Amino acid sequence: AAAAAETTTHFGFETVETNEKEGRVKQVFENVAESYDVMNDVMSGGLHRLWKDYFVKQTSVETMAQMIRRNHNHDRGDDDDDDNNNNDDDDDDDNNTASSLAILDVAGGTGDIAFRIIEATGCLERSKSSGRDPVSITVCDINTEMLRVGERRARQRFGNALLDDTQALSFREGNAQDLVNFPDNSFDLYTIAFGLRNVTDVDGALREAYRVLKPGGRFLCLEFSQVPQPLLRSVYDMYSFHVIPQMGQLVANDRASYQYLVESIRKFSNQTDLVQRMEQAGFEGSTYTNLTGGIVAIHDGWKSMETK
Repeated sequence: AAAAAETTTHFGFETVETNEKEGRVKQVFENVAESYDVMNDVMSGGLHRLWKDYFVKQTSVETMAQMIRRNHNHDRGDDDDDDNNNNDDDDDDDNNTASSLAILDVAGGTGDIAFRIIEATGCLERSKSSGRDPVSITVCDINTEMLRVGERRARQRFGNALLDDTQALSFREGNAQDLVNFPDNSFDLYTIAFGLRNVTDVDGALREAYRVLKPGGRFLCLEFSQVPQPLLRSVYDMYSFHVIPQMGQLVANDRASYQYLVESIRKFSNQTDLVQRMEQAGFEGSTYTNLTGGIVAIHDGWKSMETK
């Protein structure tokens, strides 16, 4: 029985082989990639926009970016941009100093969180200047279709300079539970929004988040969670199981994907369980903040400064 437990997991309320879940989740998001905003509106009644705004505000990236840009200009001098733009080695060195801010947004394919960070950190205005931006946001997603939609949206919204010249924004394919393309101690901030519950090995993903963060780096997760208040929970359950799948059928002709998304929320860790899993992965000061009565929660943790 123990061996069987290790080879199976949940896909919504369905029990599936562990090696099957990843492909099935990928198919769900390929199905909804082009209508991702619509999906989020259906899932949250439109509240996801406010939750994401609040989430990005909690990262404090606006303040951090201002400090980084001041330090960066002081370290290099105001007229060093042209020289730096012609020297790729210098660019790489800059991104490994205290005068850079490296952000990894995992499961962020269509760019909802990354675009908010771009706007908060002034990267669009910075893209009008030459040289690599000391602030960088890497969007990582396992789904190539989501990444394709995200990059297309980014170029339509911000133009090409942000991605091609200052390289403040990039899109990389990768698996949250095995971030093989990213070395240890690479990022100052790791964000994941509405993605962690879809990972087959959540604990593996948390360990990988810890690994790629720099000492003193911060982990922030926005995810659907569990509603503790009985009355609100009953109303939310009724909406989730009776309205959302029907809406999925009406707006996207895809009841099954929306049914999975509803069920995946109920199978995911509650707030305190996720804090414990974060602590087991090594994070310190792990806490959570409920939004909208616990329908979603923000989980926050830090990698120790003393980590080698």
